[in-house]
Amino acid sequence: MANIFDLFKQISTSDNQKSTPVKYIVAGLGNPGKEYEGTRHNAGFMCVDYISEKYNVKIDRAKFRALTAVVDINGTGVLLMKPQTYMNLWGEAVGEAARFYKIPPENVIVISDDVNLDVGRLRVRKSGSAGGQKGLNNIIDALGTDNIPRIRIGVGKKPHPDYDMKDWVLSNFGNEEKQVLGGLYGKALDGIAKIIVGDIEGAMQICNTK
Repeated sequence: MANIFDLFKQISTSDNQKSTPVKYIVAGLGNPGKEYEGTRHNAGFMCVDYISEKYNVKIDRAKFRALTAVVDINGTGVLLMKPQTYMNLWGEAVGEAARFYKIPPENVIVISDDVNLDVGRLRVRKSGSAGGQKGLNNIIDALGTDNIPRIRIGVGKKPHPDYDMKDWVLSNFGNEEKQVLGGLYGKALDGIAKIIVGDIEGAMQICNTK
């Protein structure tokens, strides 16, 4: 009778052989833990969860200091990632995965929240600075370049100037905002599909318009 661990190894090997080679990484950013689910700062996590549901997979494999899953988007293997590190160490998770799969920085798509955009807005950029976002800055440092495509999801500005920013990004979306975001994630997925085929301009046309 086969050892149970041998059976797991056989299943894992079989799955790896059948899977499409990973050529892209889509890293949704957020805070791990039940207490942060549904908060504005977790818009990246929520978008990646939406993608996983569309492709009928669960992001539950612990690897690269992240929860991961592999999906096939139009014939291209894509690693979905939800880093489980602290925000200022997101680059360690993304960098580890990129080195393992030998993914160039321009094939790493980062999805994050943006308090400068209204809820219901998306912004695609081909490259550029972190704009003060510590987590994105750590990813840029880890990959050694800012030539990293990113999709920013609007989570709304603070209600008033004196409102504490940390309290704002860790607040929950309202019901109407959740409905808006539900449609927005599908738009982000369409943009990702464009980026994967090398059409960043097409992704901008889809995502950057109101």
